[in-house]
Amino acid sequence: MIPKLEAYDVGPHSGFLPSTLPLERLPQKYYKPWEEIISNLQALLITRKIRDVVNKLPNLSTGHLENERELQRAYQVLGFIAHAYIWGTNEPVDKLPPQIAEPWISVSSKLGLPPIGTYSGLVLYNFKKIDKDGDFSLDNLTTINTFTGSIDESWFYLVSIYFERKGSLSIYTGMEALKCAERGQTKQLIENLQQLAESIDILGSTLLRMEEMCDPHIFYFRIRPYLAGWQNMASVGLEKGVYYGNEKTARSYAGGSNAQSSLPQFLDIILGIRHFATGDLTADNSFLNEMRQYMPKKHREFLEALEPYTSTIRDFVSSQHNEELTLAYDACLAMLKSFRDKHIQIVTRYVVLQAKKVNKMGSGSTLRSGLARSKQGEEKGTGGTSLLPFLKQCRDETGNAAAGSWGKRILTDGVLRLKYSKPNGINED
Repeated sequence: MIPKLEAYDVGPHSGFLPSTLPLERLPQKYYKPWEEIISNLQALLITRKIRDVVNKLPNLSTGHLENERELQRAYQVLGFIAHAYIWGTNEPVDKLPPQIAEPWISVSSKLGLPPIGTYSGLVLYNFKKIDKDGDFSLDNLTTINTFTGSIDESWFYLVSIYFERKGSLSIYTGMEALKCAERGQTKQLIENLQQLAESIDILGSTLLRMEEMCDPHIFYFRIRPYLAGWQNMASVGLEKGVYYGNEKTARSYAGGSNAQSSLPQFLDIILGIRHFATGDLTADNSFLNEMRQYMPKKHREFLEALEPYTSTIRDFVSSQHNEELTLAYDACLAMLKSFRDKHIQIVTRYVVLQAKKVNKMGSGSTLRSGLARSKQGEEKGTGGTSLLPFLKQCRDETGNAAAGSWGKRILTDGVLRLKYSKPNGINED
């Protein structure tokens, strides 16, 4: 049975974002010590007092957190504090004190998330409306917390938040398309696939808005270092990972990454796209599978419940030999491939080109931590994977599912201008 969105905390209008606005502050006075630190986080980082202040914190129980929204707020707060503690000076430290580590582990366990700064904590639980009664738009959104207090950092998260909101149309339309394929409703499937292609095109345009108010240099050298996890980070100061409280074995987790968004994986499943290990077409992509463990539990379960339907739409399209249906399906792939091209453009400008500047920076006295000091030849993402090879292969694999010979040709050739018989939302000539 096709899974229902509401059973997995997925909304037809909110997508993978919470259906109600996240808490801006924990209501209990008991948690005031946590809230005071995060409200003064920028000052504590500037003065390099973050570790001293955190070391003096009481070890607070998570037993006073009463509902999921409070757990999400606690998860976000503890994540920001922990990452500031690890990466907040020019030299990282490989041990979190028990007063942060223990409640973080507890809250994470209850939410089904790992105790690390994830896309969930940085994006999904980190927004509020400026005008409570206003629209959900980039003009009326701001972040609850940042590390740096900069416009650039807020905008970096806000574009992802708005991306998730816009993605709700792709989710709803994709699910409707799946139902049509199950029922053999060709006409309705064509309409839904055409709308799905248009909605994916909107996602690409949303992503490119990153450049409006987030400067690549500031992102790379000031924001990105705080987002890193402790997996594959030996080259920047964490040999084994991070020891949580009094644990004797270090933990190793990937940092916050857009690969932890459930939306691209949803689109891959709906459209029957399969990804393989980078450089190895004989094995599934273990990195993408690993990233699911960094998604909210119910979203992860939603993707798992959808997997039996991975080839449903594609198989139906292939069986019908209907030119308009084939074209509509291949249009979705073309738009998704175009989206991934835009993602590669962003990563190239914000990470790859910035990394080339590391050895040419001016003052050597400028404090830089972790990834901002990395001089490794192969640029890694905050999730710990090799960036461009991974992204380019994901993009190229998107075209492999094309149903028609024309679609296979244009997706292989990279020609993304679609020729429809009539102007529409994708090709308005």
